[in-house]
Amino acid sequence: MTGKKFYITTAIDYANGDPHFGHAVEKIGADVIARAHRQMGDRVHFLIGMDEHGQKVAQTAAAQGIEPQAFTDQIAARFRALWDTLLISFDQFIRTTDSGHKSGVRAFIKRIAEASPDDFYEKEYEGWYCVGCELFKRDDEVIESKCVLHPTRELQWTKERNWFFRLSKYQPFLKDLIERRPEFIAPETRRNEILGLLAQGLEDLSISRARLSWAIPFPIASASGEPQGTWVWFDALPNYLTATGYPDAGWKERWPAQLHVVGKDITRLHSVVWPAMLQAAELPLPERVWGHGFVSFEGQRFSKSAGVTLSLTDEIQRFGPDAFRYFLMREVPFDGDGSFSIERFSAVYTSELANGLGNLASRVVAMIEKYRAGVVPAGGASALDADDAIDVQAVVSALDGSRGYLCHEAVEATTRMTTRANSFIQQTQPWTLAKDAARAGELDGVLAALARSLGRQAAALAPFMPAKAEALWRTLGAPGTAAGTPFSALAALSAEGWRVQKGEPLFPRPEQPPAPPASGTAAKG
Repeated sequence: MTGKKFYITTAIDYANGDPHFGHAVEKIGADVIARAHRQMGDRVHFLIGMDEHGQKVAQTAAAQGIEPQAFTDQIAARFRALWDTLLISFDQFIRTTDSGHKSGVRAFIKRIAEASPDDFYEKEYEGWYCVGCELFKRDDEVIESKCVLHPTRELQWTKERNWFFRLSKYQPFLKDLIERRPEFIAPETRRNEILGLLAQGLEDLSISRARLSWAIPFPIASASGEPQGTWVWFDALPNYLTATGYPDAGWKERWPAQLHVVGKDITRLHSVVWPAMLQAAELPLPERVWGHGFVSFEGQRFSKSAGVTLSLTDEIQRFGPDAFRYFLMREVPFDGDGSFSIERFSAVYTSELANGLGNLASRVVAMIEKYRAGVVPAGGASALDADDAIDVQAVVSALDGSRGYLCHEAVEATTRMTTRANSFIQQTQPWTLAKDAARAGELDGVLAALARSLGRQAAALAPFMPAKAEALWRTLGAPGTAAGTPFSALAALSAEGWRVQKGEPLFPRPEQPPAPPASGTAAKG
């Protein structure tokens, strides 16, 4: 592939529990972007992984009576299994317990010490520490003695002598960076939050922990000689760099990353702490940080303690991974927050997939089989082609980064194509044309236009529903694959000579809608 480099990453998932809906939204959204950029001709490298060190992991493993490494091995296997189920097309899966990552982090810290020797210093520190965040909390992050992000956890008053990173030094640099390169942190709401944070002033960071054995040993000796473990975020953030093989030869071929996809709760770490670390090490910065929003259940935050839980596996199995991917990207704006509802999932699946795209494909294939012996006839361009071309471009512009990464807008464009093709059938009434031999040319044009539209829809939906898109592509008898068809080729797509082959329904209609959960709370699982 000769296109431009596109190195995309997600936040590495913390290994203290099973994957949840928030993890799924992030990985599916990033996968959609990665797959779309492959169809744009880019040289994509898609990185995901696991963040496996830290006090919280050690505590959780101890509570289960197993060693941290064995615990994280189990968690990592469960995450990988889920990503396989959800068809996440990652190119690399990194774990912070990998030997290459550990050596890369040590080399990175030493590089900071060499390039910016005043940026590390030792001092005694005390404050409220949230094990859930693995962070010391500022006063404005504490409400009624609880962390605003982890209100069910007890904050711990911690006092010890640690290594510090002089983050405050980089406040002018960061402010200038974000003002000079407004696209660096997006969407705009996230950028405004970070600018507000910078206006309050930055504090230096405690980046090591005494008596923390489940960590990468901090590679610079303390004055007291007491061993220090590297703070989990100073270990985790460099994974995007160590995944390139840093510091070994060849790492510059991939670095810097073009896009970090992270949740809005950790945009501060990725758009403030991480670039400051890189600047201290005199290394290139990533091009963009995209902070997506949260998913709730019917407007309520998912929370075990509050009884608002839902089985991720059950919902994936309800209509299959493709439908689940489609629904999440449709309902959860990738530049804001969204909500998951079982009733809504069922309604969208039935109306847009079963009765919409699935029924369209079934009707078109049946008519080509009935009227043209299963072979798509020749047919000139139509208004359907012209309007579809506009929506294909809308898919591209929603995912190429020119306006951000708006997966929900791309889905909307594909639904317009489906709706338009169904309306086209009603307007042209091929069954009426088939009764008049003199109108055979008109019928050819209608059937060809519909086949082309379905082909475009399959290719446009390949990033969202990879398996179903390929099933539709095969049903049409199209050459190659839907995912292997560049977006740029769709305007001139010709379906002439494709031999359709009727198969199983793309989206079987549900026998009955699932019953809504009682009292507005999903069944636990």
